[in-house]
Amino acid sequence: MFVLSTSFTSSLAFRHNGLKAATTLHTKTTRLYSTTEKKAEVSNVPIPDPEAYNKLGMDDVVSLCKRRGFIFPSSEIYNGMAGFYDYGPLGSELKKNVKDAWWKTFVHAREDVVGLDSSIIHNPTTWKSSGHIDGFSDPMVDCKQTKLRYRADQLFYSPVVLKSTSETVGYVCVQENNDEIMIKDAKKQTKKLLKKLEQKGEPVEPFLFKDLTEANEEEMSQVPSPGSGEPTLTMPKDFNLMFQTNVGASTDSSSVAYLRPETAQGIFINYKNALGTSRMKIPFGIAQIGKAFRNEITPRNFIFRSREFEQMEIEYFIPEEGWEDFHAKWIDDAEQFLRDVGLQPDLLSRDIHLGDGLAHYARACTDIEFRFPFGTQELMGIAARGNYDLTQHSEGSGKTLDYFDEVTKERYIPHVIEPSLGVDRLVLALICSAYREDTIKDEKRNYLAFHPRMAPVKVSVLPLLKNKEVLVEVARELYDELKLRWNVDYDASGAIGRRYRRADEIGTPFCITIDFDTVEKDGKTVTIRDRDTTEQIRMKMEDVIPYLSEQIDGYK
Repeated sequence: MFVLSTSFTSSLAFRHNGLKAATTLHTKTTRLYSTTEKKAEVSNVPIPDPEAYNKLGMDDVVSLCKRRGFIFPSSEIYNGMAGFYDYGPLGSELKKNVKDAWWKTFVHAREDVVGLDSSIIHNPTTWKSSGHIDGFSDPMVDCKQTKLRYRADQLFYSPVVLKSTSETVGYVCVQENNDEIMIKDAKKQTKKLLKKLEQKGEPVEPFLFKDLTEANEEEMSQVPSPGSGEPTLTMPKDFNLMFQTNVGASTDSSSVAYLRPETAQGIFINYKNALGTSRMKIPFGIAQIGKAFRNEITPRNFIFRSREFEQMEIEYFIPEEGWEDFHAKWIDDAEQFLRDVGLQPDLLSRDIHLGDGLAHYARACTDIEFRFPFGTQELMGIAARGNYDLTQHSEGSGKTLDYFDEVTKERYIPHVIEPSLGVDRLVLALICSAYREDTIKDEKRNYLAFHPRMAPVKVSVLPLLKNKEVLVEVARELYDELKLRWNVDYDASGAIGRRYRRADEIGTPFCITIDFDTVEKDGKTVTIRDRDTTEQIRMKMEDVIPYLSEQIDGYK
């Protein structure tokens, strides 16, 4: 995990636990820099809106991401392409910060994990051995009237039962969402159904939702399609999610290949190579960040479920004995990482898979979930996969993928713990988690409270006036020095308050103002403004970089 200084930890606590922690942080900061700075008066204390997150909708998130250059629909000038997205100037920075933080935490900061970057297209036998060709599918239903397709496990149906007679008079069918929206949609359908049956206003029992994979043929004959409003859905059938392509000049069956639907298999087929060249001993892990592709039936919820996405995965190879302890440790480490990069702890939860919820090869699996605006969903999975994968590839390739333990003199096929995290899902979670609303002197402010390490832009350098060459020259010098270390912004356009708001909205944690005191008084001091508290401190120019380094990176 990150090696955090006291100041860095305090900064994290302040950004997610409110004004009291912020005051503690700045008190500490004042002590550290007491010889070089003087605290400026703060008259505008932000009043946070504690309900801001609960009011946040996905339309708000999508609009913010497009307006401020985080994420755009792919191929937008050609009316887009469902399930594909492009990362803009700010989004690409945020995404890079996410990947850098994960790599530093789980590869650079550990002695037992090495990195890998495997190809997107593997020998197709890889996918036969792994089971993807035969079994990598989702349940699908078709609407016979509208020709629309849906994932059956993302449609939920419920009988409409009259309270007065306990009679089932029909069914409603809604798409997966948070409970409030699903119930609201079901009530609308129920109202139309009762009106059609001339039983308007008749009280009904609470809805009992089940996904369509549990529906029998009799029920399916009465469940309305979301597209047509009539019972026009087919029974669920399997749909393989892999993108097929052809390699080489021919297009016959011998040239068929697949875009990888996950990054894990590239690690398993390179297990022996990585083990031998890195001189590692079990337990050890192989980490990989890379693109994966799934032909999702119904991509939805923005970048949460798309057809092209990026994964950060580790396959951690272990002996069979003691696998439970390894699994538990990885769950704790994974959740700590999510907190360290800035996710609000109260938005995180765990879901332990049991019984039928486990994959056939898995011994255990725990998901770390995040409460998105559209509901609580899986963010990261930590699975104990047994030795299934290496066994399958050993049998499929005819190559021995076992391990000889020089201490115990045993030879065995290693078991695996797999922490798997989607880059895009974490980016979305960070944007949602960072969203804040507050009021300053009766003026509403929206901003993104990214942890400084994750913020796309770390600092905005602001000359007080753009037409005063002496201010601009000093501001430019500072900007040029800061950009050697971080991604920083230079903004000289508009009133200073407006520039503060622009920086706040994209999550820039610090604004540095170059004013006349900077150039006219001894000591050459600047004003540093904190995004979350709007508190300002004056500091000598020579102390700016050590201060920012401690706040952003956790060390001077």
